Amino acid sequence: MGVNWPELERQLRRLLPAPAVVSARQELLAYDCDGLTLKRHQPRLVVLPESTEQVAAVVRLCHEMEVPFVARGSGTGLSGGAVAETDALVIATSRMRQVLAVDLENRRITVQPGVINSWVTRAVAGDGFYYAPDPSSQVACSIGGNVAENSGGVHCLKYGVTSNHVLGMEVVLPDGTVTTLGSELEETAELDLRGAFIGSEGTLGIATAITLRLLRAPQSVAVLLADFSSMEAAGEAVRLVTAAGVLPSGMEMMDRLTIEAVDDYFGVDEYPRDAAAVLLIELDGQEREVSASVELVSALCQQAGARTMRQATDEQERNLLWKGRKSAISALGRRFPNYYLQDGVVPRSSLPRVLAAIEELSASHGMPVANVFHAGDGNLHPLILYSAREVGVQERVQALGAAILRLCVDVGGSITGEHGVGSDKRCYLDWMYGPDDLATMQLVRKAFDPCGLANPGKIFPTPSSCGESARRQTVLRQQGKPLPEGAVVF
Repeated sequence: MGVNWPELERQLRRLLPAPAVVSARQELLAYDCDGLTLKRHQPRLVVLPESTEQVAAVVRLCHEMEVPFVARGSGTGLSGGAVAETDALVIATSRMRQVLAVDLENRRITVQPGVINSWVTRAVAGDGFYYAPDPSSQVACSIGGNVAENSGGVHCLKYGVTSNHVLGMEVVLPDGTVTTLGSELEETAELDLRGAFIGSEGTLGIATAITLRLLRAPQSVAVLLADFSSMEAAGEAVRLVTAAGVLPSGMEMMDRLTIEAVDDYFGVDEYPRDAAAVLLIELDGQEREVSASVELVSALCQQAGARTMRQATDEQERNLLWKGRKSAISALGRRFPNYYLQDGVVPRSSLPRVLAAIEELSASHGMPVANVFHAGDGNLHPLILYSAREVGVQERVQALGAAILRLCVDVGGSITGEHGVGSDKRCYLDWMYGPDDLATMQLVRKAFDPCGLANPGKIFPTPSSCGESARRQTVLRQQGKPLPEGAVVF
């Protein structure tokens, strides 16, 4: 039996103010995709609650009427996780933008899920504090979405991803129950359900209040820009720096295609256009420590083949260098009609050969790939650039994306580092996990959501959602070959 949409809308309008229920077709267009524009699914209804009580009331109604729901933040995600693929209600938290409490003495702040990432630092910067996780979309992405995807960012190399900075959460479970996971303490004795919830991509419930850990601003910060004649040389510099025991707060790489796009975007040659790759390396801490690290890192980059080294001399110049990196994807989007962004992870020692292999895959598939990524922790962000007007291009794009992810897994890496699995990469999850592993994950999910209403169809491969996995197995069976180790059997 399907969803009774007229009755659901009537009940929702009883629970929420009129502007909080979106049903007009033209307004629903804004919710038909997230940052992954390759696939679009327009929802039937969207609600915009402003409090925990309203979220709980909506979720209880969904539970009573057996209506699936999808939580959505700012819609900047890149894995299709915040899209209603099937008949499901979209619960958007974008109006939940209050800072609920600031406790500088204990270095923490509590916010609603719709608070934008960069707003957290803005709220406490005047007192010498900041919030470390900083995705490239930090001026647009929300804390609730960061929690759902366990987002990282430039500074995750030294300071960790979202899960390292969330102390506790108020959560609405899929039956409408309101509970607390974690606490305001750094460490507690109970099972870490907080950790299980972070990165669950909306499949375990909706966080409605999140307590974050704040850090003191460092005494000294230096940013180095090194340029190289090859991507492999830049990758070797990353390997040498990390092998030497230096821990930069951030280490980012951009290739020539990205450099040109960024320079054109800003109308100035901030990065050397003739370089095959540049490395941005940020070092922070005590002044003497930073000074010594700058000297060592400069020497290591030159050992790897850096052509020139440049050090930002003040905060304005540092911000300008990082502005180019943070705007890289926007710059590429302005230069090319469409892009498809992946985020596989590889061991740092594999960076040089993986980058060379991606270049070969780009050539063999006949599609340009721009590389801009968190080099320090091996989190690649290859952008496949294309025009959606080309006939059959979607299949070609996805095939190249799959080949890149397969490459990452084959060298001991992962299919995702911070963008999540969502609907985009669920068919590749069996490359990494065996049937028992996936079954155990599903047991955790069912413990929170026995009815399967929260973000249905996401993360895990199924016969209906993963025709590709099923086809792979059919071909192998027909050829009399064994299935890959750990494959989900359909």
